[in-house]
Amino acid sequence: MAYDRADWHYGGDYPKDLPPENGGTHIGMFLAWAIINGLEGALHREESAASLAAVRARQMTGRQFLFKECDQKFWDEDLNEEGNAFAKDYYDSNNASGFRYDEDYDQIFGAGLPTLYHLEDTWHNYDKIAAVITQRFEEWRKKQ
Repeated sequence: MAYDRADWHYGGDYPKDLPPENGGTHIGMFLAWAIINGLEGALHREESAASLAAVRARQMTGRQFLFKECDQKFWDEDLNEEGNAFAKDYYDSNNASGFRYDEDYDQIFGAGLPTLYHLEDTWHNYDKIAAVITQRFEEWRKKQ
């Protein structure tokens, strides 16, 4: 099951002045959070160990990982069992918790940008959304 794909974003009315990679920034930030928190899938542990280490060392962003190791696509195989359970509830728009990643992302970054696709893929920006994802994850875990 695909949670998200960069190509779903950089088609259509995507801003012409941005590279296609910007369509994956939000995906990469969630993926980096999952990697840093040990929620990556076995596939990546077996085949992407160097890139996992680079993300954890902040030498590669989640978006870079998404494009290098995931073919621009965020699938259930990218996460372990717990990561998928959380992503299905928080990242997916049809969730039960009442919290949605896209809404949190918009609330954190939406002001002052022409579009959310204009957000820079930086660790500084990651830290802002990671704090919220962590809070949502902790709330989600308490309900499990």
